[in-house]
Amino acid sequence: MKKILFIVTIIFSLTIGIFSYNTLNKITVYGQEDGSSVSDEIKDKLIRFHVIANSDDKKDQELKLKVRDEILKYITPKLKDSKSIDESRKILKENDEQIKKIASKVIKDNGYTYAVNSTLDHENFPVKTYGNITLPQGNYEAYRVIIGSGKGQNWWCVMFPPLCFIDITKGQVSYDETEKQMKRVLTDKEYDEVNNQGKLGSDSSSNKVVFKFKIKEIFDDIIKKI
Repeated sequence: MKKILFIVTIIFSLTIGIFSYNTLNKITVYGQEDGSSVSDEIKDKLIRFHVIANSDDKKDQELKLKVRDEILKYITPKLKDSKSIDESRKILKENDEQIKKIASKVIKDNGYTYAVNSTLDHENFPVKTYGNITLPQGNYEAYRVIIGSGKGQNWWCVMFPPLCFIDITKGQVSYDETEKQMKRVLTDKEYDEVNNQGKLGSDSSSNKVVFKFKIKEIFDDIIKKI
């Protein structure tokens, strides 16, 4: 009887080990079984916008916001009705020189001589929150306007889908508009990942996965019969 018990225990342990290994290699935070990350899919659907100040000096930071305001005043009407990321990318490329001219004029009008550079490329970014949206860290496509040395903090929003024109201080109104725009390009699952408002008060235990091993039930039955 002890020998049978020993053999059954070994089989049970091996089965649990194999099952656990396969499960851990397949399950992700959102329960996907293909090993992929929802975040990776989100990154490929957005274009971010960053205005980077010359430094963290108070006046440089104020200048950054003035540059931002004039750029958005010019580009928002052109991007607001964009139907795809490719269309937005094309609009940005076609208006790049004009955007830099606008930034340079703001800088000059405020008594500075900083140069202005811009890029439309992929960059690594940390976790960032904009209104009720929090984007996970990762490599995103971004249109960046760099003032002077570009060593200061940046201001950012999302150019596609066009969130930059939404006043994020308007509470529920801005949340509703943000949701509408984001759901144009994201699945419900992807939107849930970046939606802060939807996460507030959520029960973290609802994300837990509970396993009930059939093999354990079989093992218990064998023990009872021994």
